[in-house]
Amino acid sequence: MARKVVRYRHQGELGWGIVDAHGVRPLATAYTSTRELLEHGEAELRAVASDAPTLRERELELLSPITEKQQLIFQATNYRDHKREAGLDPDSAGPNIVFRKASSAICGARSDVVRPARVLLLDYELELGLVIGRSITGPIGRPSELADFLAGVVMLNDLSARDIQVPEGQFFKGKSFRTFCPIGPYLCLLDAHELARLGELRLTLFVNGEKRQDALASEMIHKPADTIAELAEVMDMFAGDLIATGTPAGVALRAPRQPLRTLASLLPEHVKWKLFIEGQQKSPRYLKAGDLIEARIRDDQGRLDLGLQQNRVVVG
Repeated sequence: MARKVVRYRHQGELGWGIVDAHGVRPLATAYTSTRELLEHGEAELRAVASDAPTLRERELELLSPITEKQQLIFQATNYRDHKREAGLDPDSAGPNIVFRKASSAICGARSDVVRPARVLLLDYELELGLVIGRSITGPIGRPSELADFLAGVVMLNDLSARDIQVPEGQFFKGKSFRTFCPIGPYLCLLDAHELARLGELRLTLFVNGEKRQDALASEMIHKPADTIAELAEVMDMFAGDLIATGTPAGVALRAPRQPLRTLASLLPEHVKWKLFIEGQQKSPRYLKAGDLIEARIRDDQGRLDLGLQQNRVVVG
């Protein structure tokens, strides 16, 4: 059965705990990282007694259950409908595009999202995150059981400054501002049966109560097992590292229609991107100061629920 783990600050002290119907049951050990928790805390996680004292979740400052020492690996355009709205061919699988995001972008599921004053086009991208469960230091082939390599899953929001990302033609800077990666509230540790049902999870995101994103994880183009095998061929991964599996349709960014893209290709670079930004600014979907982003990932039966994110946008 899924175990929901939280990392929190309470009365100035950092801690980890298991969430159940009665509250948060603290662990005795203050593990310094997600990797340390997963590599050395399994016995303690399983031994937390059902009658252990609890803390009330609303009294805790909930922190990201993925700590800053972990690697953040992201997939791009991994949902068919999102490819379409990005101006790409939705019927062509194409390569599995991956990129990195600075770990200093991590914040909690209730933290404010700080939009730097110079960022004009702040966008949201709700994603399901796969959490590596053990060291992978060489090719592994396609795993038949995700549980052989994954500890569980988390919810995250891959916030993006489109006016930096798109004109510069690279992902890292426009997606790596501090607070641009809310994670949690829960790290859900799953067994093999639960991991086999990841496709049943539904991703939904609202801005000021308006639904913007709604899709099932089964709509991913590059599936988790294939992505883990592909990454293992080229890089080392360790317990607690995160693979974000892409966002579904519904983001603020919209690609211009093909005739406009053809016309823009004939313009000088500085003119083209000035017109792009001015055109995108007309959309009311980009995030503004005071906006409330609310996100959930759970199955439709409520058997697996990754919690609720509530992040307010402020201008820094």
